[in-house]
Amino acid sequence: MVNKNGLAVPAVVDAEYLEELMKELPDLRLLDVRTPGEFESSHIRGSYNVPLDQLGEHGTEIRANVDVPVVLVCQGGSRARKAEESLRQVGMPNLHVLDGGLSGWVSAGKPVEHGPERVSLERQVRIAAGVLAVAGGILAVAVNPYFGLLPAFVGGGLVFAGLTDSCAMAMLLSKLPYNRPTECDTGAMVRALKEGVPTHA
Repeated sequence: MVNKNGLAVPAVVDAEYLEELMKELPDLRLLDVRTPGEFESSHIRGSYNVPLDQLGEHGTEIRANVDVPVVLVCQGGSRARKAEESLRQVGMPNLHVLDGGLSGWVSAGKPVEHGPERVSLERQVRIAAGVLAVAGGILAVAVNPYFGLLPAFVGGGLVFAGLTDSCAMAMLLSKLPYNRPTECDTGAMVRALKEGVPTHA
């Protein structure tokens, strides 16, 4: 895709290319769609945080006010692709995805802004699924065989998540207070994104 500066930007950009883009396109926006807790823990300097589960209600507003290239960022890439689908549905152009997400950025040795350490949503899902599966197995042996349905249910959910690239457990976990610091103000973040003004970090 060619932007108004005449620079062709691919739909998916890696860390090295994004670093160059940030120098060449000063109006470029980085839109981080992870939970506020994840964003608070670590993020690329200058990025804006609008969580994926709130993007739908702000998509039209963003589309109407942001006409510069936007690079979508999440932890590993899957949520950013979901965000891309959501924003394309409201007709937003100039969308790009950071390949490998923040994990890929960090693996490439690029700098991030750090805050209080938090467990990423992807790790939370793995931990929760593991706990439920183990608990179900133990209860099936010690209490009642029907508890064996719990690991089967969890396994089925993971298969469904893999096939559809969506995860109901992740959406539920994202709403926990742990993932939503009290100082998070999505509306203010959207306004900052529209105006291109710096965020608090």
